[in-house]
Amino acid sequence: MYDLAIIGGGPGGYVAAERAGALGLSVVLFERKELGGVCLNEGCIPTKTLLYSAKVYNYALHGDKYGVSVDGAAFDYGKIVERKNKVVRKLVGGVKAAMKAGKVEVVKAEAYIAGRGAEGITVQADGKDFVARNLLVCTGSEAAVPPFPGLKEAGDRIVTNREILSLTERPEEIVVIGGGVIGMEFASFFNSLGTKVTVVEMLPKILGPLDDEISAMLQAIYAKKGVVFNLSCKVTGIEGDCVVYEDPQGQVCKVRGDKILVSVGRRANISGFGLENLGVDMLLNRGGKPCGIKVDEKMRTNIPGVYAAGDVTGFSMLAHTASREGEVAVNNIAGKPDRMRYDAIPGVVYTNPEVAGVGLTEADAKQKGIDYTVIKLPMAYSGRFVAENEGGEGICKILVGKKYHEVLGVHLLGNPCSEMIHGACIAIEQEMTVEQLKEVVFPHPTVSEILKETAFTLK
Repeated sequence: MYDLAIIGGGPGGYVAAERAGALGLSVVLFERKELGGVCLNEGCIPTKTLLYSAKVYNYALHGDKYGVSVDGAAFDYGKIVERKNKVVRKLVGGVKAAMKAGKVEVVKAEAYIAGRGAEGITVQADGKDFVARNLLVCTGSEAAVPPFPGLKEAGDRIVTNREILSLTERPEEIVVIGGGVIGMEFASFFNSLGTKVTVVEMLPKILGPLDDEISAMLQAIYAKKGVVFNLSCKVTGIEGDCVVYEDPQGQVCKVRGDKILVSVGRRANISGFGLENLGVDMLLNRGGKPCGIKVDEKMRTNIPGVYAAGDVTGFSMLAHTASREGEVAVNNIAGKPDRMRYDAIPGVVYTNPEVAGVGLTEADAKQKGIDYTVIKLPMAYSGRFVAENEGGEGICKILVGKKYHEVLGVHLLGNPCSEMIHGACIAIEQEMTVEQLKEVVFPHPTVSEILKETAFTLK
């Protein structure tokens, strides 16, 4: 008998297992593939490793801006991929070590929920029955691939985030269907390496949920770099090596690619492992079909002792959200009151330059009927930014409540905003006012000082 059984070893599952082990709970963790889940093996880590190689190559090409010349700068695509694989292996090994340290029993096999009995919940895996008092479902998500006509006929020309990471050669031309985070990060990577990149997006902007102004600025930066954006365009099919789409005027257009990346979102993994045997309630999409496991703020389902965390909830599909949700579930299982809050969940796009945001956007505030003021400054107000980003563009934008001057949202464009956004998360989580933010001492010179400088622009 275990205190907790966890299905799925991604950021939600393995973090929950580690925390539960530290609290003295007996834990069994089921993962059919490699520990780390999509994030570590097919998503966050491998893509950031590739993007960093592209950034280093970009520095080599344009080092003359900083008084450094590199003759004959070149890249070896095979070695870039080889290093990506090495990084992943190292970090998977780290997760394995953490599980061992937490005395977590790891079962590398497909898990199936057989049902609930008098003793607890039974999970079958590797030909055995495992019984636990509590169950945490962290089965994650998979790439959503619409049934475009001609998709199957295009064969291995079609790739998702999984297959594109396994390419051994750089494509000369690539078409990216979907201008979201995954699409834009791969657009950035291949553009940096000289690939002709075309993005086809059905919305009128890239990076839909992000701040409109920053989204437009990033698009303009990449358009200057040669990325072609076809926005408000609906893909109608695939013809061989071409993506067929309708432009905003209804004209049928085609664009060719050696590879076609489909990155139109992700779908929660909610079937095939016996959830129906417990009677767990599901969230329904607009079409009335299940799209995620329904949970409360303590990550509890409608079934006592059954919890869910991460992408499988169909809500905030981010690795760091999954980890925090896993912690909330474990704390409640262990008798430590905790609840999940989503007001300060950061979002980052690791393009070059980076984009980061947390809290409300202007569109969010208008939709909620919240009175707000926008204060903003160019990143060039930071001496460190100017020193390290020759000719670079950037902005710091803060949404402030009109009445109380509380920080509602912070949105950044410019390197290294991914390493700064946590400060804004703390400000929103702690319900800080701009006046309180002004009193925080930031180290000088750092790019993060832009947060304080922007705060002082509030009249």
